[in-house]
Amino acid sequence: MTDTTSTKGITEALNSSAVERLSIAEPDWLRKRREHAWNVYEQTPMPTTKLEEWRYTDLRKKLQLNVLKLSQAPVAPDNSAAWPKRLRKAMEEDQQASGHIVVIDGHVVHTDLDTELLARGVIFSSLHDAIEQHSDLVSDYLSTGAVPAEEGKFAALNAALWSDGIFLYVPAGVQLDVPIRVTRWLSEPGIAQFGRVLILAESASRVSYVDEILSDDFSLQTLTSNAVEVIAQDGAHVQYVAVQRLGRGVFYQSVQRTLAHRDATLDTLNVALGASVTRVDLNARLLGEGANSDMLGLYFGDNDQHFDFNTSQDHIAPHTTSNLLYKGALDAASRAVFRGIIRVQPKAQRTDAYQTNRNLLLSGKARADSLPRLEIEADDVKCSHGATIGELDSEATFYLMSRGLSRTQAERLVVLGFLGEVLSKLPLGGVVEKVTRVIKEKLAQH
Repeated sequence: MTDTTSTKGITEALNSSAVERLSIAEPDWLRKRREHAWNVYEQTPMPTTKLEEWRYTDLRKKLQLNVLKLSQAPVAPDNSAAWPKRLRKAMEEDQQASGHIVVIDGHVVHTDLDTELLARGVIFSSLHDAIEQHSDLVSDYLSTGAVPAEEGKFAALNAALWSDGIFLYVPAGVQLDVPIRVTRWLSEPGIAQFGRVLILAESASRVSYVDEILSDDFSLQTLTSNAVEVIAQDGAHVQYVAVQRLGRGVFYQSVQRTLAHRDATLDTLNVALGASVTRVDLNARLLGEGANSDMLGLYFGDNDQHFDFNTSQDHIAPHTTSNLLYKGALDAASRAVFRGIIRVQPKAQRTDAYQTNRNLLLSGKARADSLPRLEIEADDVKCSHGATIGELDSEATFYLMSRGLSRTQAERLVVLGFLGEVLSKLPLGGVVEKVTRVIKEKLAQH
């Protein structure tokens, strides 16, 4: 089977007429951007295992594109009593928030924001509302410098067919002490759902953004695609957190690009606990002197879950730093692939960049592949990478058992301690407790 077959399926199910329907009543610049993205999509070959970046994720086996259709779900009411119970529970566990957005089947159904922040110029809205009310802000950044259609096959498809998204704008000097929170729910099986996130933090601003996506298990394969563009201007501090807790049968695909300008700090945390297949492409670009990015990842697999993380740390300017730490535990027949690269441009002298991937195998059938790389074109840098794949620490387990714990209890504590290092580096309220609880539930089945 060739990649032409894979392309044919999704082209027939999601065709150019969908672009026309989505662009009705949208401004001319956005219509042209969607049409351009569709043209790029049609001209871009479907990724195959012949490409290094897709060598361990065979889309012919993992994604049945020919059965997918765009969502036809009506807009849910802005009434929490009508929302799914699991969605409400997830929000109740979130603790404090500066604002909320709830997305159900690709539609933004609820938005709220602290009135003081609203008065200070913070914008937190659906992407469609932002395009209508703040077109001058959105048009410069949406699908342009961060995630243009040319980023790849899925980036182009998302840029052409996104149904709605989220826009967050933080004016210069405004600092949010409590996180912004987004909760997404997917209820339709057998569909392809496309969303976008655009975050713009002006100079010397500060914001934490936590995005969680959930669903029940599906008997039909379902695709959810998300494109994330985060821009931190000079001196801004942005934390972006994605928590993925989708059900089985879902193919979760996310392309994320972060742009850190002079003296900006732009940290990310990707938590992958659900879905049958997870593919995350994350690129951090350090564009100005003094820029910094910490890139954190945590995953726990069971059954036959498949995780594929493709990361890159691009140092464009001198005196920039980045530090990546991705850790995962794999049980049953689950599998993880980590592929990371540090790139240092010729002018990016005095770069400090580190990359670490660690995997813990809890089963003889579990598998992890780790492929870190360096591309250094400057001569005054500190760069290193490392990867480990191992089993449970028998000495630590024995020690805990000698203190009166059962083997099961001891093994759970070792795993929680192993993964807890990641969460301790970005201890946002609600996230740590929620992720820890889900990991404990998975360990209970070990």
